Amino acid sequence: MDGILITLISLGVTGLFIIGVPIFLVISLWVVGVSLVIDFTLANVGVTLYEGLNFYGLLALPLFILTGDLINAAGIAKRLSDFAYSCLGWLRGGLGMASLGACGLFAAISGSNSATTATIGGIMHPEMKKGNYEEKFAAATVAAGGTVGIIIPPSIIFIVYGFMMNLPIGDLFMAGLIPGILMVVAMQLVCYWVCRKNGWGVLQPFKVKHAAKMGVKAWLGFLAIGIVLWGIYSGAFSPTEAAGITTGFCLLAGVFVTREIRLKSLPTIMMRSGQITGMLAPLIAVSVVMQQVLSLLGAKDFITEMIGLLGGYYPILFACLLLVLLAGTVLESLPNTIILAPILAPIAASIGVDPIHFAVLFLIGDAIGFITPPYGLNLYVASSMTGIPYLRLVKSTLPYLYALMAVWIIVAFFPSLSLFLLSF
Repeated sequence: MDGILITLISLGVTGLFIIGVPIFLVISLWVVGVSLVIDFTLANVGVTLYEGLNFYGLLALPLFILTGDLINAAGIAKRLSDFAYSCLGWLRGGLGMASLGACGLFAAISGSNSATTATIGGIMHPEMKKGNYEEKFAAATVAAGGTVGIIIPPSIIFIVYGFMMNLPIGDLFMAGLIPGILMVVAMQLVCYWVCRKNGWGVLQPFKVKHAAKMGVKAWLGFLAIGIVLWGIYSGAFSPTEAAGITTGFCLLAGVFVTREIRLKSLPTIMMRSGQITGMLAPLIAVSVVMQQVLSLLGAKDFITEMIGLLGGYYPILFACLLLVLLAGTVLESLPNTIILAPILAPIAASIGVDPIHFAVLFLIGDAIGFITPPYGLNLYVASSMTGIPYLRLVKSTLPYLYALMAVWIIVAFFPSLSLFLLSF
């Protein structure tokens, strides 16, 4: 009888998800409904909701979100984009490649996929339209570029993953650097190939003096990146402290150096960041409860047994990654991470996969989900930002999707790409 009720509840909340009910409410309804069926006390649910957020490391989450908004408001993101274009504008598709490079630079400060797409897209998409790029491809480029937001450190999802799996967040950040750079380079090569094939883009001659001038103008962005990377990797401060210091730096830079942030605009900027945090934090809390319920239902044991039947290192590893990718097509990265990581990470560890390496593989799969239908959050962001229908963007995104999957497979076969920097 319990199984029938749980199935009906699951079908019901799936229907709600399909018609557009927010994922937080969908998960919450499922948790409460199943908890009542299996006599999992609601008092324990309340305690777990609180304890799920009672973690010092999670303070970095709202701080890095605020940092992304401050970078945009202070004009730092625009300066980074201009520098990237000054270096790559001489190539066919150079503006698109510069957009992808700017996404990588922005990600090295903000740590958010959707924020990277929205910020760099808002700057570069109009310029790409003027530069004779197909509008759909231009939007697909900034959507794909945003995927590195959770891979190149700092990363909001790496913080959540480290919290869930009790892994050093600083080590996760370091492990994501080389794979993140590979993702950017792979997408730039795709952009060059597509644009050369179609003759898109307007070439501008490379001038060392101009590139140097743009680099000097972008010094605040480079300094912010340096603060984050040096502070975390040298051990001078924790990721949470790095988030606070970077937020403070970007605020002071915007108010006193670029002077593009007005004191009267701060409440609006902080409210926008608070709204994003207000969506993510409850989702983290309720997903922790969902883990407990799934554990009581035996989901972890069931998946472990099914995957274990495959036998062998690579069959099991790629089965885990396939589950991540499939979940990423219908779930946002946060619930995907919180629900699947505690189930799949122990399976990977049992066959000898390094936990840090698996974290990077898991989150690259998560990142690919940002441009994979039917969910593809970055595609929705790019669609709403440009006015191009979602389905029209999907085809233009496919070359980038193939490139990212190729990088994913390469990193899976060569763990040293994610673990190399940890040896120093």
